[in-house]
Amino acid sequence: MDEMEASDWTRYLAQEQAIFESVRANVSQRLDPDARVPYNRYFEQSPVYPGRFKHDWNRSYVLEPEGTPVGVVVLLHGLTDSPFSLRHVAQRFRERGFVAIGVRMPGHGTVPAGLTDVRWEDWMAATRLAVREARKRVPAPAPLHLIGFSNGGALAMKYSLDAIEDPALPRADRVVLLTPMIGITRFARFAGLASLPAVLPPFANAAWLSNVPEFNPFKYNSFPVNGARQSYRLTDALQAQIQRLARAGRLGPLPPVLTFQSVIDFTVSTPAILTALYSFLPDNGSEIVLFDVNRTVKFGPLLRPSAYVALDRLTPTSPQPFRFTAIVNAGDDTDATLERSIAPGQLQAVERKLGLTYPPGIF
Repeated sequence: MDEMEASDWTRYLAQEQAIFESVRANVSQRLDPDARVPYNRYFEQSPVYPGRFKHDWNRSYVLEPEGTPVGVVVLLHGLTDSPFSLRHVAQRFRERGFVAIGVRMPGHGTVPAGLTDVRWEDWMAATRLAVREARKRVPAPAPLHLIGFSNGGALAMKYSLDAIEDPALPRADRVVLLTPMIGITRFARFAGLASLPAVLPPFANAAWLSNVPEFNPFKYNSFPVNGARQSYRLTDALQAQIQRLARAGRLGPLPPVLTFQSVIDFTVSTPAILTALYSFLPDNGSEIVLFDVNRTVKFGPLLRPSAYVALDRLTPTSPQPFRFTAIVNAGDDTDATLERSIAPGQLQAVERKLGLTYPPGIF
């Protein structure tokens, strides 16, 4: 972490290159014969070997727009993911004149074992390094946006809070969160307990929630317990900082926050986004957009009855300083969607037809 704080983007990329060369030399070129199969992402002749793609999205990247940049955006991917997961968002920003910087978080994009000894503080150091590079390329007053997906959403919010307490950190003008890990489910929270036997060599496998073949070129299939533990530590620190700054009346400088989230999520706690973040936000133009379950598909025992009333439980019952928007079926027999939006300080929802449908298979 300390090394990254004193480093810059060029040195970060050089170290990243060295890491990938090490993976090729020590993993890809040393595979056992029975591991040299088409579905192994580390087999150099495999169609899913990242090095065979036109662009290896496991690595950090900078997308430059045509002409003079109008702003800069930093994109923070999720746990076990890689910069691949936000590439389309980065490209959309580039098309609109932004420089887009996607940073590969330490422990990601290489081998799953990289997550066994990483700390969330390392991810924060990488976030600060990427923001420094963003402001170096596109100075203020051009806008700086932060976009975080899942665990990256927690990093984006933590950085925004740190910038309130540390004037030396460049402040973002807007934060966009995609299913942010403000709070995590009980399974993810207590998974860290499963790693305790791993301190004994005979129980080393206990350090993994899952250890399976790696066939996805840009996301780990295996999941070290330490990854879940570090995410919990991050969300715990984030929530404590939100509450501390709220008590001190210091959340006013926060930038507007736009969040997209499903009402049902296996890993991310949807209620925590409202209770541990949005309930503390100032009246600054923030908005949360929730996607309801697709009610045209009958899933029977696959969904609990509570899934169909989750949106009702999350809808505000008193005026809030943020906009609350829900994407819902236009009717129980159609997959066309409506936007139901409650403006800040209001309780009456306003409906608008979106002219969109739920994608096939999405519930």
